[in-house]
Amino acid sequence: MFISIWQYLYTNFFRFWLKWILRLITRKCELQRICDGFKSGERTYKMEIALEFSKNKVLQKATFVNQNNIEECVEDIMKEKNINPKKDKRFKVCMKACLLQISGYKQLYLDVENIRKSSYDSSNQYHEELLLKLWSLLMPYEKLKARITKQWSDIGFQGDDPKTDFRGMGLLGLVNLVYLSEKYTKEAHRILSHSSHPTLGYSFAIVGINLTEMAYSLLKNNALKFHFYNSVSGCPTMEHFHQFYCYLFYEFDKFWFEEEPESIMYFNLYREKFHEKIKRLLLDFRVILTLKV
Repeated sequence: MFISIWQYLYTNFFRFWLKWILRLITRKCELQRICDGFKSGERTYKMEIALEFSKNKVLQKATFVNQNNIEECVEDIMKEKNINPKKDKRFKVCMKACLLQISGYKQLYLDVENIRKSSYDSSNQYHEELLLKLWSLLMPYEKLKARITKQWSDIGFQGDDPKTDFRGMGLLGLVNLVYLSEKYTKEAHRILSHSSHPTLGYSFAIVGINLTEMAYSLLKNNALKFHFYNSVSGCPTMEHFHQFYCYLFYEFDKFWFEEEPESIMYFNLYREKFHEKIKRLLLDFRVILTLKV
């Protein structure tokens, strides 16, 4: 309760006076001080917070600016804050870079959500080709005997028809699995081999879809902001989301074998333990989580 009271007082009273005093001392507004005093992900994150909590409507709307209107938005901010581009030559470049990352993160979530909402459709030729591509990437020396077959269990699907396993994450789960198998084929084969371990094995595809849900929830809850703000200089894209997914799968496989669970029945327990580990890493404002092979 004390924390809630302090947050209310700071947001509504103390913050204004603190900003006013600092402006008198430094002769720079809060946005300029952030540009000068911070770097990379921490700078963009603090800039986003400053814009969101501003009482100025122009600044508030800046966090929702379309990527095509960023130049104009920066000009509007500079006018509102009376920032002279001749005296502060870095601000315009800094502000533009921050807004690209902020708007890019929001757009990335929309793009990911659109794919997640797309249900797997066996009558859709593209969906079917993507599924068959996954098989050929993971099992290049073994042909499918039929579209609906028990062979799908060899790569970790639950039933004879994988389409039923994509319900939770829609097409996103399949797209992630194909990306991993295509871009990191050796690593995907190694993980698939690990998943067949006689005592520590797990269902490769099902776990992969589960990790898609983890990556998606982290994105949705804004937990990936420091990671993307540090690792992507412009707008984060689907490519960057797929890269993070690959990191998750690779690290989860290592984590699973390091922990040596007694049974697959404990999957949810260890899955949550791994989730908490990743969330702690993402709290570091300098964090960059990339697959290093």
